[in-house]
Amino acid sequence: ARRNPAYMSKKNPLLQLEGLCISSPERILIDQLSLSLQTDEIVAIVGESGSGKSLTALTVAGLLFQTPLVVSSQKMLFNDRDLSRLSSQEWQAVRGKELGMVFQEPQSSLNPSMRCGAQVMERLEKNKIGKPQDYRGQVLEAFRQVQLPDPERIFRAYPHELSGGQKQRVMIAMALIGSPKLLIADEPTTALDVTVQKEILTLIKALQKANKMSVLFISHDLSVVAQFADRVVVMHQ
Repeated sequence: ARRNPAYMSKKNPLLQLEGLCISSPERILIDQLSLSLQTDEIVAIVGESGSGKSLTALTVAGLLFQTPLVVSSQKMLFNDRDLSRLSSQEWQAVRGKELGMVFQEPQSSLNPSMRCGAQVMERLEKNKIGKPQDYRGQVLEAFRQVQLPDPERIFRAYPHELSGGQKQRVMIAMALIGSPKLLIADEPTTALDVTVQKEILTLIKALQKANKMSVLFISHDLSVVAQFADRVVVMHQ
C-alpha cells in the first residue's frame, strides 16, 4: 500500500472475502478469490474482460443470490455482518444505507421516465434517511457536492437532457446520499471521454477523503488505478 499504509495495522477489515467461488451450471467463473478492504481505503480490482471483476462486485452488493449462479465462500463479511446469511429485505437495507454502487453506463442505470431529482429522492424515501421535509434540500446539496452546475435545473431534468458526465455525477450523488461506508464503482468512467474521466475520478477521490469511506473500484485500465488506488488486486483468467 503506497498511499495508505495505515490499513496494515488495523485488525478488522470493513470488507473481507475468503475463498469466494462463483459457478454457472456449465463452469467455474471465480475460483477461491480472497480480498479485504479497510475503512477509508481505495482498493482497485483490475483484469481482462471476463475475469470476474463485475461478478465480484455484484456478489458483494448481494445482486447474484437470486440468479442461477451458485455463490459460496469461507467468509464474506461486511461491517462485521455475514453477507451470506442476509435476507432479501436485509440486503435492501444494506444497499440503501451502508453500500452505494455506481455502474459503467449511467444511461441504463437511470429511469428515463423520471426526473433526476425524484430518482435520487426515492432512495431517501425508500430507506427512510432523514426527514421527508428535508429530502429536496438533501438532494440539491448532494448535487452540489458532486459539482453539478445549477442543481435546481438538474433536479427538474430528465436523464436525456444531461450529458454523459452529468448523468454519472447524478449516479454518484444517488450512491452517496445515504453516507455509505462502502462505494462500489464498476468501471464508472469507461463510457466517458478522457477529460470527463479524469474529472469523475478526481471527484470520487475527493468525496472518499471527505467522507472517510471505502471504495472498491473496478477497472481494466491499470494506468488509471495506479494513480487512484491504495492497493490493487489483479484478477486473471
